[in-house]
Amino acid sequence: RNLFTVAVVDAAMRFDMLYLPVPDLAKALALYRDGLGWAEVWREGETTAGLQLPGSEALVMLDLDQGLGHRPGPIFGVDDVVAFHRQRKDELSFWLEPQEIPGGHWAGFEDSFGNPIYIVDQSDA
Repeated sequence: RNLFTVAVVDAAMRFDMLYLPVPDLAKALALYRDGLGWAEVWREGETTAGLQLPGSEALVMLDLDQGLGHRPGPIFGVDDVVAFHRQRKDELSFWLEPQEIPGGHWAGFEDSFGNPIYIVDQSDA
């Protein structure tokens, strides 16, 4: 099976946002929020902020890079990250096992070309 097949089978997979790890959240906010005019729509302390692009529903998540090897990439919402991982761990190249995050879980796998794809749920929200 290829990635396209996985996306078709999982029709509930929906694009949520673009993930951008940054070395300095304050400097990133100065650029994206203050300089480019993207609206800050949510915040997780001093490490993570969600921004909305003007005239769009698209979101960008700025996340303080903590040296964990996370790379920029799309985040897709799924109903249950742990179940998605359990059902597809043998066919997809997961490099980020399911982890708890505020409100749910996230995990990451690579597509056939090495691009990171993240999945997230809000199962605890």
